[in-house]
Amino acid sequence: MFDKFLTFAVTHFNMKKLVSSTTFLALVATWLWSTAFVGVKIGLEYHTPLQFAGIRFFISGILIFILFGNYSRFFREIKANLKLVLWLSLIQIFAQYALFYSGLNLVPGALGAMIIGSSPLFIAIVAHFAFQNDKMTSMKTFSILIGVAGIAVITLGRTKVEMRGELEFLGIGLLLVNNLVAGYANVLVSKSPKGISPLVLSSSTLIIGGLLLSLVSIPVEGINTGPFPSKYYIALAWLSFLSAAAISIWFVLLKRPGVKVSILNVWKFMIPVSGAILSWIILENEKPDLPSIIGMMGIAGSLLALNYANRKSMKKAELQKARPE
Repeated sequence: MFDKFLTFAVTHFNMKKLVSSTTFLALVATWLWSTAFVGVKIGLEYHTPLQFAGIRFFISGILIFILFGNYSRFFREIKANLKLVLWLSLIQIFAQYALFYSGLNLVPGALGAMIIGSSPLFIAIVAHFAFQNDKMTSMKTFSILIGVAGIAVITLGRTKVEMRGELEFLGIGLLLVNNLVAGYANVLVSKSPKGISPLVLSSSTLIIGGLLLSLVSIPVEGINTGPFPSKYYIALAWLSFLSAAAISIWFVLLKRPGVKVSILNVWKFMIPVSGAILSWIILENEKPDLPSIIGMMGIAGSLLALNYANRKSMKKAELQKARPE
């Protein structure tokens, strides 16, 4: 009887440790983000981009606010960190998604997917200048470039890139700026004071950023009040939930001691991988192909190499700390 109890206790502890691990939570967040493509595609059939995004993020922020529960603490922390909340709302939600949708509208989908897929490289460059302990090394650079190559292989294998004209260069520029803005936003969250909870930060920025997107969408896109079919509301509900969950998880991980912004964001290479696998499972006309499999192998190699290098550097740092002065 005691043996069974001991086995259960050990198993339960290991599961608890796994579920709370940075790697597991990063995979959960990236999987959630990978499911967004289908929902966005459905939503944009009936709604304009900025307005749809604004409504989605506003609902996401409200969901986290309800979950947080301690409303007096919620508003107290916002009041104490109002400048950070407003600035992050403007950068993380409003500016980033305005750049994303505007840029994506000017370039072919495949090219846009490749540029957005390369965001871990840009975030690593921003982190290099923002943190003393998160510098670009030859191994890190090589690993990230392998991941970017994997993204390119998957994207080019699934969709051919076709030129759209001169405005395409503007679209490319907007998406590249979007990647840099994403890196800056990640650094802001990582450096945010301990006095504000990641849930408060994610909720408040989603609510304010969602409102800003909605307000700007009115003169730009007009007001779309529907009526909408049931699948639109299902898509909106799922997107609102996944944004609330994924962004909250990401903010929690960015504020964890010892978590490097560049290393964490490399897990975003898993988004197109998970997206492709989901499309193979769900969509009848989607099947595994050689370019996708080769690209996935490249991304897997990138993640393994980078995690190996990160563990090696952590062990080296621990040994240096253990040495007597």
